Amino acid sequence: MARKDLAQAKDAKKDEFYTQLSDIEKELVHYRDYFRDKVIFCNCDDPYESNFFKYFALNFNALGLKKLIATCYDGSPIAQQELPLFPIESDTPTRKAYKVEISEVPDLDGNGSTDLTDVQLLLKSSTHNVKAELKQNGSFDSPESIELLKEADIVVTNPPFSLFREFLALLNKYNKQFIIIGNTNALKYKLTFKMFQEDKIRTGYTNFNVGMYFQVPDSWEKFHHIENGKKMARVSTSCWFTNLPVSKHNEELILIKHYTPEEYPKYDNYDAINVNTYTDIPCDYDGAMGVPITFLDKYNPKQFEIIWTTDRGGDGYLEEFKKPWDRYDAPVLNGKGLYTRILIRKKQ
Repeated sequence: MARKDLAQAKDAKKDEFYTQLSDIEKELVHYRDYFRDKVIFCNCDDPYESNFFKYFALNFNALGLKKLIATCYDGSPIAQQELPLFPIESDTPTRKAYKVEISEVPDLDGNGSTDLTDVQLLLKSSTHNVKAELKQNGSFDSPESIELLKEADIVVTNPPFSLFREFLALLNKYNKQFIIIGNTNALKYKLTFKMFQEDKIRTGYTNFNVGMYFQVPDSWEKFHHIENGKKMARVSTSCWFTNLPVSKHNEELILIKHYTPEEYPKYDNYDAINVNTYTDIPCDYDGAMGVPITFLDKYNPKQFEIIWTTDRGGDGYLEEFKKPWDRYDAPVLNGKGLYTRILIRKKQ
């Protein structure tokens, strides 16, 4: 159901997948040292709703942040349900786009620690003046949001699934560090694949090919279960992307299998052998190999070179490996079409 729901979400612009705090904590614990003295920008995150904002606000002092910025777009289908910091004045409050900028989280309630109460008091305080209405709609690509992006060091958020290409292009344009959620289909996007080729993006630590449960609006008819009164939907193709260092991408795959023409036949339309899983990569073959797209979760750029993707994504060396008579990009083996493959070869 997850892939079908994703397609429906894109068609209907149903992008309201709200990330659980537990999934955020599980991933971001690996980057704690990179957050110190940095400006963190959550540019798809209403503080009323976003667990990204909640995570950084509650851990502001522990992480040693320089500043936390979050922007809200006009309106929201689950307003006030996740982090209700402000009083609700009506059953269907009209929400304006606004920004929140936090440079400190003091112990405002005087209980000796900083917690959610202090964040609530901080955002309500007129003295600290951390909340301001935006003149535009609060979208991540609005001029106001881009000015905030220029100030940021690291962007951390769950961008709209249907706008992932545009979102990643914006981060790439302004050369920003990021930790974001996307789906594994994005591995095949032209820009994403090119960034993998250039070692400018990699998968994160958690949830690859496992998926995550997201809170979805009450109006959604399709969901998996209800948790604490909230509708939850599982997206099996969700995963994390970042351009910060990830230790698993520095680990060399241990290759134990040996090449034979019988076990590793060549494609009909590519001068490359077929490898069914990354664990089957032969240790003694130096030519081009076609591996499943999921190989990118194990990709070590010091061990392998990415040549091309059969899904028209890359800017690699197609003509060197694709047989000129064939008009199809999809790999064909013994007359049978296969799923997308990435052409790789070992580095000497």
